[in-house]
Amino acid sequence: MKIAVIPARGGSKRIPRKNIKDFCGKPIIAWSIEAAKVSDLFDHIIVSTDDEEIAEVARNWGAEVPFMRPAELSNDFTGTGAVTRHALKWSLEHYGDIECVCTLYATAPFIRAADLRAGYQALVDQAKAAAFTVTSFPYPIQRALRITSSGGVEMMQPDYRMTRSQDLEPAYHDAGQFYWERTPALLQDTLLPADLVLPIVLPRHQVQDIDTEEDWIRAELMFKVWFQIQKNAV
Repeated sequence: MKIAVIPARGGSKRIPRKNIKDFCGKPIIAWSIEAAKVSDLFDHIIVSTDDEEIAEVARNWGAEVPFMRPAELSNDFTGTGAVTRHALKWSLEHYGDIECVCTLYATAPFIRAADLRAGYQALVDQAKAAAFTVTSFPYPIQRALRITSSGGVEMMQPDYRMTRSQDLEPAYHDAGQFYWERTPALLQDTLLPADLVLPIVLPRHQVQDIDTEEDWIRAELMFKVWFQIQKNAV
């Protein structure tokens, strides 16, 4: 059995009601729920929330909300891992054996069913404990600058001042879309060795973190173009 867990608490500060705010015609959480449904991978698609309105929206779009998230897991300091682990333990008790869990962010409208399937297949084929989405930085991080205490500017890594950009090692960051984990790895609650974790590389045009109003506007503009490209490709 495989389950999807979508954490979606109600206390967003920077973008009020972020998890159910309209994004290009749907509550933003609906895009993650629909991608999970279309993937045809999951026996259960669970939204973990402490908020009755979010729970109602999630059910209306085809997810399950079989429990309300406890208060101790609904504050600003609780990590996604703890929320998913709670959902997994509940599911093991009520649904039976579970092979893998996929955590999906509620505010990741660029998630594609095809990428979910590719992530799971890579996890199985390469016998890893976990797999998650990453994307490349658009500019060499070795050329990062800092503003000094006197108001000047200096390189954070001056050794790379004269190195050609094509000779610099590419760097990646978490794309914030989904995280596949085998049940034993998730239950351990420990940092996994690097060789047991698989990166699922996404193109930068398919990734936008959404934490501020500016992020939201940028994401909608990107999504409208990206969605039209996807539509035309079918």
